[in-house]
Amino acid sequence: MRSVGPEAPTLCEGWNTRDLAAHLVIREYRPDAAPGILIPLFARHTANVQNDVAQHTDWDELVDRVASGPPVYSPLKLLDPVVNVAEMFIHHEDVRRAQPGWEPRVLEPALASMLRRTLPLMGRLTLAKVPGRLALRTPEGKTMLTTGWGPYVTVTGAPQELLLFSVGRRARVEFDGDASAVQAVRDAPKGL
Repeated sequence: MRSVGPEAPTLCEGWNTRDLAAHLVIREYRPDAAPGILIPLFARHTANVQNDVAQHTDWDELVDRVASGPPVYSPLKLLDPVVNVAEMFIHHEDVRRAQPGWEPRVLEPALASMLRRTLPLMGRLTLAKVPGRLALRTPEGKTMLTTGWGPYVTVTGAPQELLLFSVGRRARVEFDGDASAVQAVRDAPKGL
């Protein structure tokens, strides 16, 4: 976010980097507004708070708050190694992959390991509506997750790419299976 600035595009539809930073800040610092991220009944309040934070917070302060992680009193502090690492990785890639000429990056071993551990848990939640018996597999042939029902489809990629795929983001993965089943998997909603 620092390198591209506050007005750069992201892969989060309708959001630039300032909007995405505000989303991350309210998620961690505004427990009154966070429920609307997942619960439609509260979405309007969340959007209003997020817009206010985006419009009235200095860019450097906004990014500093994102970089500092959740405050001590936040329940996300306890979940940081599992949920927050994946969330921050996904949104980091939302910024990177919206820029021209992006390429997948080599991850530090510790980050890669955390994302690999998170993938089966998140995949079960985010791929629940996919119409197919889905296997997420690494290029080395390790199956990270098998879930769902229907025609069998294998999605192959690095664990971080599989994680991005499982939340409906742009990912470098390959599909194997019946063409219509593969298309159904590609088109199915993914995410929470």
